[in-house]
Amino acid sequence: MNGAGGSTGGIGSFFLGIIMMCIGFYMLLNSITITSGFGGGRHLYSFAAYGSNYKVTGGTILFPFIFGIGMVFFNSRNILGWILTIGSLAAFIFGVIASINFRMAHMSAFDLIVILVLAVGGMGLFLRSLKSY
Repeated sequence: MNGAGGSTGGIGSFFLGIIMMCIGFYMLLNSITITSGFGGGRHLYSFAAYGSNYKVTGGTILFPFIFGIGMVFFNSRNILGWILTIGSLAAFIFGVIASINFRMAHMSAFDLIVILVLAVGGMGLFLRSLKSY
């Protein structure tokens, strides 16, 4: 009789590992707080040129997007319109993603050890069940 994944490993350790991994990674991801610094006039990008520091905000990126959309609707074969639209949209999305902050919730050392033992121990049991003896 074959076990998990067609190997001779145990089905019990397969399911116990899956359950432990799910609980551990759920607890880990549930303890992470995600905040964004986007908006409110904060800059997405900054660069230095000619002895000055220039900051680019989200609204500044929307100007080429608006002009690009107008150019594409006026003439859909306009390459410059497509470049402005796609480039500014990509810069906007990259800026939003880059402004995300991840923070761990305050927890005791015991809580962190339990989370790590469940997540990594469950992964070990899961992988061991896929190995042939």
